Amino acid sequence: MEQLSHDYSSQTESRRDELEPRRGGVLESASKRVRMIFSVMASPNRIDILRILNSKGPLTYSELKALAGFKSKKESGKFAYHLRKLLRQSLVALNKGERRYTITNLGKLVLSLARQIEERSIIESGKMYVRTSKHSIEEFNSLKIIQSLVREANMPLEQAHKITEEVENKIYKFQTAYLTSSLIRETVNSVLIEHGHEEYRNKMARIGMPASDILELLNNIDTSKNGVESLLSKVSRSVFSEYLVNNTLTKDIADMHLAGEIHISNSGIWGLIPDTIFLDIADFGDSGIDFKGKFLNVSRIPALRNPDDFVTSLPILISLLSREASSEIVLDGIIPLLLKHIKEPDKIESQFARLLLCSSAAPSNSLSGLPVTTLTVPAYEFDCRIINALLDGYRKYVDSTPVPRIGISLNYNNTSNNLNEHSEHIITTLRAGGIISISRNGSRGSNGICKSINGKSSGTVMTLQSLSINLPRLAYQSNNDETYFRAKLALMIKPALAAMSMRKNVIADHIRKGIVPVLASSTQFMQLVTTNILINLTGAKESVYDILGFDPNNGVEILQKVLKTAVDVTMEQGKHIGEHSAGIAMIYDDSAERFANLDSDKYGKISLISPLQNNKRAYSQGLTLNGKDLLLSDDKGASIINDCISINNLLNGGLSVILDVSDLSSNTEIRTAVELASQLQFFRPNLNLLVCNGCGKRTKTQFIEKCEFCKSSYLSPICL
Repeated sequence: MEQLSHDYSSQTESRRDELEPRRGGVLESASKRVRMIFSVMASPNRIDILRILNSKGPLTYSELKALAGFKSKKESGKFAYHLRKLLRQSLVALNKGERRYTITNLGKLVLSLARQIEERSIIESGKMYVRTSKHSIEEFNSLKIIQSLVREANMPLEQAHKITEEVENKIYKFQTAYLTSSLIRETVNSVLIEHGHEEYRNKMARIGMPASDILELLNNIDTSKNGVESLLSKVSRSVFSEYLVNNTLTKDIADMHLAGEIHISNSGIWGLIPDTIFLDIADFGDSGIDFKGKFLNVSRIPALRNPDDFVTSLPILISLLSREASSEIVLDGIIPLLLKHIKEPDKIESQFARLLLCSSAAPSNSLSGLPVTTLTVPAYEFDCRIINALLDGYRKYVDSTPVPRIGISLNYNNTSNNLNEHSEHIITTLRAGGIISISRNGSRGSNGICKSINGKSSGTVMTLQSLSINLPRLAYQSNNDETYFRAKLALMIKPALAAMSMRKNVIADHIRKGIVPVLASSTQFMQLVTTNILINLTGAKESVYDILGFDPNNGVEILQKVLKTAVDVTMEQGKHIGEHSAGIAMIYDDSAERFANLDSDKYGKISLISPLQNNKRAYSQGLTLNGKDLLLSDDKGASIINDCISINNLLNGGLSVILDVSDLSSNTEIRTAVELASQLQFFRPNLNLLVCNGCGKRTKTQFIEKCEFCKSSYLSPICL
């Protein structure tokens, strides 16, 4: 055994001697290769080329040369030298077929190593360095503070130097290896506040959300029903909402909003996009829409010449337009164009259902629960079989959609009252969960917003309506004096109109810049678009009947007097500031609950506020009619209808009338109530429904605590 062992050992040593020179050659070659790569890293120009290729992807020779900063002909040889070095060490590769240069995996490794060496050298140097918001590390430079104070806050240069000197002294006392740009900005702002420079501080403030709020969003299942898009939307809304209050609105308007005297709805997108857009498809149905340089990944919309064009093109249009309004897109002209090509009711039903189903993935910016898209149906122009076929097609869409966000508006005229011919189909669709509004003589949104103000309704109309006045607050401050109440309302309208006029100019500027590209592409915006400015009144019922104390007999007359004052002052002030399409509306938004909560804290008058679903309390908005009240007697129903008509005639911006039929048990009762309400200029029948957040099924709200399908107790009301 010893001999075998000795022989084996001798053979191994002999074999090692034979391999040693060769192995040394490999090590020497590898060492030389590493030295060559380090020599490549020694040039900042070559590191820059690697960084450019890593961030931009494959580039041609001329593209890479320009981006690397070698723009003159004299520098061509220098650039070629650096690129050749990278190619020889396989840090960059050339695709000969495409004639494009790319960074290799080895090049990415070298680039990563260079970044690590840079960061470590910064740490070891003992200097102050900043982690920037652009994900880089830079040496602290006080000159950047001076530049920010001058550029962002418009501070005089000499004053900026003094503030920066004080900030710098504080920063060098921090016991930290790294600063962050947010920490530096916080320090600057604290010094500004100490010196009483609140205005400068507001301009320098960093806008965002605390980490705890982000974590709460990530852990809250209700915020992610539509996936990551919901999370991103809520975060971005929070940022733009803060920017609106602190940097866009004038101080008096911001203070009025924060105090609860007025309310700005959809504040996260208030300064970016309009609320409601009325668009007639006929304006571009024969020519299509060219988005030019916007939405390059979206198919262009051709002329709508046959039913297939509708099914393929309109969902694209609805999806894109839905991003450009905070409340609603009202599309006129779709049905007449569709019915040009389809005559048979069966085909109308199936094609209309397909169009709606394909459009159901459109995003919603709505916070008030309204449908993001409403398709108008001129019911007086077509045979009742066609209208019923459209309603049946719409019901197929509703049956497949737990919370529909596309509604239809049936428009009648005063010379015909053929709603009775459609009422059975309307009720069936309503029970299924559909969103149907009914109007006369003119296009309206599902919230009662008028397309026409002062007879101006041609072409595309953009409506701005997301500013509400807290009428109960004015009533509390009026000492039960109705004249004083109306005077305070008149004074409130002036700054509210000024804020909305400013908003109109800001949004028009955004459209010109391409931030709202579909609206700009589908219309010659500056020439063809009319912009309506509306002020919404919240809590009219509480202010007149409960706070001012007028009884129901003469309260309607006082309410009308208040509304007439508001309309007259708005029109007069509108002309004074050049806004001839200014009006007053009473519609639903998200101001009612906020106003009620703020006033309850301030005045302790919670008893007069009406309870809503989930025991939430809110002021009244628009007009809500109870279906049972209409059925009590002919005189009672006629009186309610006449009061609504008189109020609607006063309001030039629109009145939202909700016909609540949730307490009516049979289809016959619901149909009778709807037919009685058909005398109104506008109304929307409503049936309270719940949706299960577990299985997505709908059910009625009456006495149900668990889903009848999956037994989940996680039910939410459908806000229609």
